[in-house]
Amino acid sequence: MAGAEGPAGRLSELEPVVSLVDVLEEDEELENEACAVLGGSDAEKCSYSQGSVKRQALYACSTCTPEGEEPAGICLACSYECHGSHKLFELYTKRNFRCDCGNSKFKNLECKLFPDKAKVNSGNKYNDNFFGLYCICKRPYPDPDDEVPDEMIQCVVCEDWFHGRHLGVIPPESGDFQEMVCQACMKHCSFLWAYAAQLAVTKISAEDDGLVLNVDGIGDQEVMKPENGDHQDNTLKEDAPQHGENTVKEIKAEQNNEPCTSSSSESDPQTVFKNQCLNTELQSGCRLQELKAKQFVKKDTATYWPLNWRSQLCTCQDCLNMYGDLDVLFLTDEYDTVLAYENKGKVDQATERRDPLMDTLSSMNRVQQVELICEYNDLKTELKDYLKRFADEGTVVKREDIQQFFEEFQSKKRRRVDVMQYYCS
Repeated sequence: MAGAEGPAGRLSELEPVVSLVDVLEEDEELENEACAVLGGSDAEKCSYSQGSVKRQALYACSTCTPEGEEPAGICLACSYECHGSHKLFELYTKRNFRCDCGNSKFKNLECKLFPDKAKVNSGNKYNDNFFGLYCICKRPYPDPDDEVPDEMIQCVVCEDWFHGRHLGVIPPESGDFQEMVCQACMKHCSFLWAYAAQLAVTKISAEDDGLVLNVDGIGDQEVMKPENGDHQDNTLKEDAPQHGENTVKEIKAEQNNEPCTSSSSESDPQTVFKNQCLNTELQSGCRLQELKAKQFVKKDTATYWPLNWRSQLCTCQDCLNMYGDLDVLFLTDEYDTVLAYENKGKVDQATERRDPLMDTLSSMNRVQQVELICEYNDLKTELKDYLKRFADEGTVVKREDIQQFFEEFQSKKRRRVDVMQYYCS
């Protein structure tokens, strides 16, 4: 209640009450996020010498390469050392990119960390993100003119970021998906629709049924019927017998007769699909051909995919050639995912993170170590008792309260030292 006084008579109407636990948890969450995004990148050395890095944190400098100039990207270390006072766009991570800092795209800047760079990096790919524009609406993020709250989701193929409302289908409310493929990339990689029928995470609601499978074409949906042929989405025959068809039916029948042990054990799409793929791989050698033998739907929407969905993609030679032609061979690389990059960052940071107290102790002799440990334990005990009073009274700990504690603690410490010196003399 506004204007009310706490038990100790402290006015709390203007004081936001934040517990120490809240502060520590928020700090830990921010630190983990930073480790995830930046931990896999070197903050001190320019990444140029590593060539096209599989995945790294990237930035674009609006000061050096504004809109209208050639797009360029810089690594984490160069963002600190060479562009520290510049206006930067954070690009999160990009795959197979080599740092541009100081090359011919930068008219008046030489890289301080690795000046000997080629004029251009021909293998790099750029989009509007490098000028701070995102999605099909080509707007900045955050957008000061957009009053609609909406999250941005990155496409795993083109790596652009999209508003959830601009993807043709509403993202799953539960957030129960790991990766997204945007509308344009689903058109480019149309073979994915055959996999989407088995694997994609879809949103089912009265307004939008997401991917509607095994039905006649309606509106913007295009039902693909099986026909004979090779790796084309509309070249497989509808009723043609397929290798392993009976085995697949037997697997489904066995699963339907099994007692339900959990909400997902009986009908988990990845489990069923994995069994089907195993049988197909033994029989025909191509998972995609088996999927194309079934009826599936193509829509003008994005798709949402679960964890480890890429491991279900066929890796026969024909499919690998197709991935290469479409420039999406990275989909078969388990270390290409942002999740793998984030996990690597967390592991690297955990390895490098050291306890400053232990570092200090290791540089001391035995007597100094004992004294420091005693001082630390005294501080911890007294601070705990001091803060407990506020918790018992239900009052807010203010800055001046903490200052007062340390002043009193230092005073007690000086008195103890003086007494020891008196008896020693």
